[in-house]
Parts: sequence; structure tokens; C-alpha cells
Amino acid sequence: MSDAYLVPQEDTAAAAIEEIEAELGLFDDWMERYQYIIEMGRKLPPFPEEWQDDAHRVPGCQSQVWLEAVERDGKLFFAGASDAAIVQGLVALLLRVYSGRPKSEILGTSPVFLHDMGLVKALSTNRGNGVEAMAQAIQKRASH
Repeated sequence: MSDAYLVPQEDTAAAAIEEIEAELGLFDDWMERYQYIIEMGRKLPPFPEEWQDDAHRVPGCQSQVWLEAVERDGKLFFAGASDAAIVQGLVALLLRVYSGRPKSEILGTSPVFLHDMGLVKALSTNRGNGVEAMAQAIQKRASH
């Protein structure tokens, strides 16, 4: 398996969501939270250049976003990247929740947590739509 795929830190998607909420809760305002999310993106494994093509592109994102997935031992592992720093961070956040999970867990984990955290509301409309498009692409891949 390529080093580009994210291996989860937490045991479950729900645990990852709780941990991310706790981490974002440490900051007083959204500017600090954005910085933290950007830092998450900088820590993503390198995304192979040959995957930065239309076949891997996520439609509906203002920035360029690419996703790749591989199934191993009944779990889906995702790799992702974006050409925008904040979006790269949002990719990292989503992969932390969804990568390395069984398809049933991915499909059972609604992206509503993005709204619950206030993340979609805090982003511009286009970025909010984009992060939802990324979550939908992940869910769609898990449904195959």
C-alpha cells in the first residue's frame, strides 16, 4: 500500500470526530481554528503527482481536490490533496474521520458533524459546499 494513504489515529470515526471537536474547542476563534486545520493539512502524507488528474478530481469544489482510495482487509484507506492550504486541511480532517474504516462505518458516519462543529457555517459558501462534496465523494466510494 502506498505511503500516501492515511492510517487512522483513532479507533473509530466517532472517536475521531470527538477528538477533532475537542481540539478545535481549544481555540478561541475561527482564525485560530483555521490555522490548526491548515497545520493538519501540512501533515498529510505526500499525494503522488500522477494522481493529480481529472480521474481523481472531486467535482463541486472551488479549489482543486483529488481523492484516491484502496481497499485492504475490509477497510477503505483514502489519500487526498488540494491546491489550497485551508482545503488541504479540510481534506486531512475528513480523512482522519473516514480513512482506514470499514465501508459500513464510513456509510454509517454522516458528514453532519461538519455542521455540528460549525465548520460549514464558518467557511465561505463555496468552501462549505466543497467540503460537503468531498464528504459525498468519500461516501459514494464506500457505497461501491
